[in-house]
Amino acid sequence: MQVRIYNTKQIVAEKFSEFFKDIAKGDAVFNVALSGGSTPKIVFDYLASNFAKDIDWSNIHFYWGDERCVAPTDDDSNYKMTVEHLLSKIEIPEANIHRILGENDPKEEAVRYRALLDKNLAKAHDIPQFDLVILGMGDDGHTASVFPHEIELWDSSENCEVAIHPDSGQKRVSLTGKIINNAVTVAFLVTGAGKAPKVKEIIKEVDNYKDYPATLVKPTTNNLIWFLDVDAAKLIS
Repeated sequence: MQVRIYNTKQIVAEKFSEFFKDIAKGDAVFNVALSGGSTPKIVFDYLASNFAKDIDWSNIHFYWGDERCVAPTDDDSNYKMTVEHLLSKIEIPEANIHRILGENDPKEEAVRYRALLDKNLAKAHDIPQFDLVILGMGDDGHTASVFPHEIELWDSSENCEVAIHPDSGQKRVSLTGKIINNAVTVAFLVTGAGKAPKVKEIIKEVDNYKDYPATLVKPTTNNLIWFLDVDAAKLIS
């Protein structure tokens, strides 16, 4: 595990974008699972503004780590956010965008997305393998849409499950630990002082760290990188 700490969330976005450009270069297909949230939004803006011409987007295939069960035009949609901040600003083939259909029946969509991943991605350990999974972390220690009250979803035998937000009751389709931990590289993007207590518990493995899904992110490649700003890292640095 690597922990990279930067002074501001903007610098986190810049450094992660440079990291993304470096690992995505080459002629091979590069499969990425995207995250929603405020920090990826800044990353997408930076990628679109600075690397729209420097990355061969025809080789990049975008998937999502989780999606709210809403229409793609809904402001809650992770897909909509990605379109607004990145996809509409770069030249990428429509066939390279593999969204979770949040408007569909959640259980049926989880089954469809499992099949899509199984068909499209190369396998490692007989499990579909992403080149990169980008994750955020909530103040409660959740990641993707696996929340502490449903932490058992992480260990599902399936690659996708239907999760339920603990407060709103909103359903979400989420990747599970099986496929996240099978990725070549996993990167956390975590910023803000509100995340600092959980960052400390999880990275230092203290207090209630075993209660948080983000603790369970342990890729089999050991290639896990935390991109943090000083606010999120203030209790570990």
